[in-house]
Amino acid sequence: MEPLELMDTRITQLFGIRHPIIQGGMVWCAGWQLAAAVSEAGGLGVIGSGSLRPDLLREHIRSARRVTARPFGVNIPLIYKYASESVAICLEERVGIVITSAGSPKKFTADLKEGGAVVVHVAPNVALACKCEAAGVDAVVAEGFEAGGHNGVDELTTLVLVPQVADAVRVPVIAAGGIGDGRAMAAALALGAEGVQVGTRFVASLESSAHPAFKAAVVGAADTDTVLTLKRVTPVRLLKNAFARTALEREAAGAGRDELAALLGTGRARRGMAEGDLEEGELEIGQVAGLVREILPAGEIVRRFLAEYEAARSRLPSAGVGDRA
Repeated sequence: MEPLELMDTRITQLFGIRHPIIQGGMVWCAGWQLAAAVSEAGGLGVIGSGSLRPDLLREHIRSARRVTARPFGVNIPLIYKYASESVAICLEERVGIVITSAGSPKKFTADLKEGGAVVVHVAPNVALACKCEAAGVDAVVAEGFEAGGHNGVDELTTLVLVPQVADAVRVPVIAAGGIGDGRAMAAALALGAEGVQVGTRFVASLESSAHPAFKAAVVGAADTDTVLTLKRVTPVRLLKNAFARTALEREAAGAGRDELAALLGTGRARRGMAEGDLEEGELEIGQVAGLVREILPAGEIVRRFLAEYEAARSRLPSAGVGDRA
């Protein structure tokens, strides 16, 4: 069996990385330290710009460059009020890889590509994946609603979404949502993906900028401890806490978009993930938190993914097993 170190996919070629493991650009969790550590381990580290003001994003990009010469990227949620400024900074700093999400892929793809960046967009359904390809992106992230944070309204799971997207587009596909170990990586590649995006597992890493209390909550989570809520505002998957329960109760009582938006307010994600308020903060995390049992260095997480991937491949039955007498 060919070792993973020699594995070659269109994603590893596109990004110039050794392993087809992309770290998610999670708000309040994915700063330059995490991005650099993942890139140094052979994956693609990603700085999450959604919780960084433009001047701070520039600092994170430059800090990452000081400690790694390997490729890294920036994630830009297009609903973020500083999205335009973040794009401009990525162009000024000549960031080679930009992953956009939560908005139209048409908005910045042409400008980014003209500036020399590889552009990837996150899609929660087949139709948007096709629009991404038509907009000129270089790859698509097919993200199932198992994922933490903001999700699509269709609630398509990764298992059914990835193969349909892989069949529908010609650009390479990155699977996201529920990818917490090398077994899931093997499954995603079997479904037609050529790389995986990993968020939740890297939240519980030493280099993650998440608050220690939030990291501990992720490690202590069980399989049923997340919930998808705020669907009338924008669906978001959270750890269950007092805020999430209140949001669910208001939704069940018929609260509209304005009332739910007022409940969410501003700064609640920072309050939970960066400041450690485990009851009234917004704790964005994926269903796969139930598999996370310890906080590890990012490089060790990558190494374990590779070993688990190989172990999963070795457990598959060989061809012709059904022909035995």
